[in-house]
Amino acid sequence: MKKEDAYYLGKIVKKHGIKGDLLAKIDTDEPELYENMESVFLDIKGKLVPYFLNHSSLHKATTLRLDFEDINNIEEADALIGKEIYLPIKDLPELSGNKFYFHEVLNFKAVDQKGNEIGIIESINDRTPQAYFEIKNQKGQEILIPVADRFITKVDRENQQIIFDLPEGYLDVYTR
Repeated sequence: MKKEDAYYLGKIVKKHGIKGDLLAKIDTDEPELYENMESVFLDIKGKLVPYFLNHSSLHKATTLRLDFEDINNIEEADALIGKEIYLPIKDLPELSGNKFYFHEVLNFKAVDQKGNEIGIIESINDRTPQAYFEIKNQKGQEILIPVADRFITKVDRENQQIIFDLPEGYLDVYTR
């Protein structure tokens, strides 16, 4: 599997017990969806490698306990600490309304309440405490808009656009 066909679920952070179970910090709003998985893909030296599970269960709100089929002791488990976990994009449940996956809205148009095009959503930076849309306007200027419900009026999948309600003068900061 290629990384572009997968989504990042989380990262293995530490061992649990003495039999080789591992704990993974997962990045999701619905951690319960990831209980009882059959397999995951781990990033091993830049390649996604399938690993099969005996069992996966929630350990805490955003921590998943993983019992891998072929990991039976602490030494084998040590080798997987720090590895990133991925799952196939095709397995994601479909979202509706204003909920969206970040990868889903790339290349969507960003439009204001009056129907004026702000630009094209090139990426979403989620490596900061507040995720934000990175948008390029027609003049090549970069515009940053927080990924926040209060700014998103509508996610229009049919027309591949997101309609934003931004504070008066917000865009002026980027277009002067």
